[in-house]
Amino acid sequence: MTRETTPSAVDSAPSGVWRIVAAREIAVKLRDRNFLVSTILTVVVIVASLSISAFMGSRATTVDVGIVGEDAAPIVTAATALADSAKKNVTFTAHQVADAGTLEQQVRDETVTVGLLPDANGWRLIGKSAENDDAATYLTAAVRQITLQRNAVAAGTSIEQLSRGSAVSYDLIDKAAVDPALAKVVTIVFAFLFYLSSILFGMAIAQSVVEEKQNRIVEILASAIPLRQLLIGKVVGNTVMAFGQLILFGGAGLIGLAAIGKGDQVTQIAGAAGWFIIFFVISFLALASLWAVAGALATRNEDLQSTSTPLSMCIMLVLFAGIFLTGTGRVIASYVPIVSIVAMPGRLADGTAEWWEPCIALAVTAAATYGIVVIAEKLYRRSLMQTQGRLTIRQALRVED
Repeated sequence: MTRETTPSAVDSAPSGVWRIVAAREIAVKLRDRNFLVSTILTVVVIVASLSISAFMGSRATTVDVGIVGEDAAPIVTAATALADSAKKNVTFTAHQVADAGTLEQQVRDETVTVGLLPDANGWRLIGKSAENDDAATYLTAAVRQITLQRNAVAAGTSIEQLSRGSAVSYDLIDKAAVDPALAKVVTIVFAFLFYLSSILFGMAIAQSVVEEKQNRIVEILASAIPLRQLLIGKVVGNTVMAFGQLILFGGAGLIGLAAIGKGDQVTQIAGAAGWFIIFFVISFLALASLWAVAGALATRNEDLQSTSTPLSMCIMLVLFAGIFLTGTGRVIASYVPIVSIVAMPGRLADGTAEWWEPCIALAVTAAATYGIVVIAEKLYRRSLMQTQGRLTIRQALRVED
């Protein structure tokens, strides 16, 4: 059944009534225990994950090396020295073993981590089922270093003379560049934050709309305020809360990075995070409007699964695009509205985007958002008062104002 609103009541409503609706949406969120708990838990997860990463990175590692023969002991000592020079918190400890058979048995029993013994071609490392990266790197380097020193003495020269002219310096053109692995992690974090916030706030908007429609509360609201003002209030209120939540998450992440010794890269990551928040806020205005439409098209909560599926699939595609897109596809995606929320900040994090690119992408996103909001407002207004059954977008467009 369709109910007509009273024109005089709607016309006399103040144009700024959306502020009241927005304030109510914010107040409801702040009183929602599930929302508060999920926000606190997310902050705890961010801090905990960074703390665990810092702990694992700083934890001292001891590699027990079983050796056969006296010549192996200096190699183990040299490996520890090489690890120290590389600022790797690894210590190699030598354990003398009588023969090769006993050594292999100790490796099999995991009494020692690896075994080191001479063979016809030089030296042999023995592991149980998988290679130990630290042992392969530093014991191998130590063998080469000691062998080179001995060969140099035998040739009547020195290792310094043999290695003259072989030094390689590594100069970074852009010293502010973020470590590629860290930049990838930051991009994945952007993608998941986008997905989490979009689903959390978007579904709340849709459920709020359909509950008001199902309980006929919307008919009372429509007789007092314009539906356009109701939509604006819901969108703005939830956008403000999403913005605040992202600021909280981003701040926790940046503080955590500084605490684990990544302070030299926080500046660029902070810049990328700032652009992510800007892109998200602009794009979320469009997403929130579409979520409101999903709620308006439904007549009961059971209908939301159908009306919100296209939007949920779009958000999921953005998540996967942010994580897996690379190369030219990622560059193109950084200019595509909605997808640019993740793609452009990700490029800024790893330093592959010029300073002017986010400005252009943001302008394209803002223009697309305006168009989406205009269409969504029309769909929302035309379908909200239709209570006879679930509508499709095509049916909503055919409804007269």
